[in-house]
Amino acid sequence: MSAPRPLAASARWALASLSLTMLMSALGTSIANVGLPTLMHAFAASFEDVQWVVLAYLLAITTLIVSVGRLGDQFGRRRLLLTGLLLFTLASLLCAFAPTLPVLILARGAQGLGGAIMMALTLAFVGEAVPKEKTGSAMGLLGTTSAIGTALGPSLGGILIDLFGWPALFLVNVPLGLVAVLLVGRHLPADRGSSPARPGRFDLPGTLLLALTLAAYALALTLGRGHPGVLNAALLATALAGGVLFVLAESRVASPLIRLALFRNPQLSGGFASSALVTTIVMATLVVGPFYLTAAFALDAAGVGLVMSTGPIVAALTGFPAGRLVDRFGADRMVVAALVVMVVGTALLAALPAQLGIAGYVVPLLLVTGGYAAFQTANNTGVMKDVALDQRGLVSALLNLSRNLGLITGASLMGAVFALGSTLGNGSGTPASAAQSGLHLTFACATALVVLALVVTLACRAAARRH
Repeated sequence: MSAPRPLAASARWALASLSLTMLMSALGTSIANVGLPTLMHAFAASFEDVQWVVLAYLLAITTLIVSVGRLGDQFGRRRLLLTGLLLFTLASLLCAFAPTLPVLILARGAQGLGGAIMMALTLAFVGEAVPKEKTGSAMGLLGTTSAIGTALGPSLGGILIDLFGWPALFLVNVPLGLVAVLLVGRHLPADRGSSPARPGRFDLPGTLLLALTLAAYALALTLGRGHPGVLNAALLATALAGGVLFVLAESRVASPLIRLALFRNPQLSGGFASSALVTTIVMATLVVGPFYLTAAFALDAAGVGLVMSTGPIVAALTGFPAGRLVDRFGADRMVVAALVVMVVGTALLAALPAQLGIAGYVVPLLLVTGGYAAFQTANNTGVMKDVALDQRGLVSALLNLSRNLGLITGASLMGAVFALGSTLGNGSGTPASAAQSGLHLTFACATALVVLALVVTLACRAAARRH
């Protein structure tokens, strides 16, 4: 067997620019959380107020990512990506020098819009930046970069706050953003041919309806977490009504934001659905893990952080090798293999005896997170590999949206399941036994969801073969 040909220098530089863009958007998501206690003191504000520093960023990404992906397809992806990078960088500067909390929250919203553009268009460029037979490796590299950014955020943020104060959380993005602008402007393909000669009108009503729907859904599952009330129910009803109106509106306009026929493609619809399901499952490890480790093993915050860091580390180490395997064996096979690994991991956690200790928890956790990283690489490759040039921004955005919705749903759903299991299993009255029961119920549900994702994947693959 001949050795694989190395990437050309132009492709390597293009991947470097995309990797830096992905790293920045991931850092933007994770780095601010560690600064919330400091911001409470700096602005003499409550947690309910400063949490909007995080929520504003996440809401902007979730509500606008599909719209900016479509804009890139219509009016030029490189042009829009450069705009997003500049906006992200300038908004980071404004965050660092915000005189009041409302200004900081508004700046974080603007930063989130820049992050939405960066997330939506990074995957869309892979097909233009590297040869098709190297797509899996490129997706794996971007997945690894994203995992590094997510894992690095809390520790880097803590160091920056200790050394320079909270503004450094945002100033760190400024030099990174300037370098990314230079790399993207020089090394990514030009916009010629990226969109049709007559792109059509931008669907503003559809954009507003979708943004309203997604914002209502995200807020319904985020506000008052653990204590839902009338407001949450009203927001869910608003999201449902908005979703119905959005579908009706999109079926009646000449140039819709999302062509509903797109979801008739089983490769795409299956990829979106399984991505949302699998991300919901992985969120269980992030939400449930700290509570379980504290109650079952009496670990302090440093110990919990050390154990929890093993998952992102394995995810970061898995992405690129998984991409090489995708290039060799195909995306479809690797998606199934990754889901099987996740089933094994979640099933072991669902039956985990307390006697196995921390090691008994970590080994299945590594299977879940490693399987997730491999799944994301393979699924992203499978979804994006045959997408038409003028749809890549939109499809990439929908992939990112499915992931974000899975994270939001998983944080709420899996947290509620863990709380229910802990209550039902508190017969002995000890926190450790309650946490063990909560863990078992949570990952029994997670196992069922992974199996469902596997069924969806196989069914959509069979449907694709019939077509």
